Amino acid sequence: MIVVDSNVVAYLYLPGERTADAEALFERDPEWAVPVLWRSEFRNILAGNIRRNTITFNQACTLQSEAESLLSGSEFEVDSRAVLELVRDSDCSAYDCEFVALAIKLNTKLVTADKKLLRSFPANTIALTAAG
Repeated sequence: MIVVDSNVVAYLYLPGERTADAEALFERDPEWAVPVLWRSEFRNILAGNIRRNTITFNQACTLQSEAESLLSGSEFEVDSRAVLELVRDSDCSAYDCEFVALAIKLNTKLVTADKKLLRSFPANTIALTAAG
């Protein structure tokens, strides 16, 4: 089991330069965990794509449903104190720290392409390109 951030989920569903990395990661380790927050972040990614006319509203709805189905049973609440401690000790957002807190809680790694997270939490993160 690994924790993935919302962007890794997006790379899996929205074709782009990191899609092959996300697909390789999923093939190698298909047991992905996420904090509940991922849903809102993924919806926001889809909203940006709708506004840029790269996907339609109906495509966005389908992608959200497919991603929710994929991650069903793998969504976790995180402890607020744990998140705030990570915020205190880094310059990362509370949103990003939720993913790190979950990785720590599950005794696994967060797979991300976010350079700030990789720099701030090297013991708890793995770069997407290295993980796939």
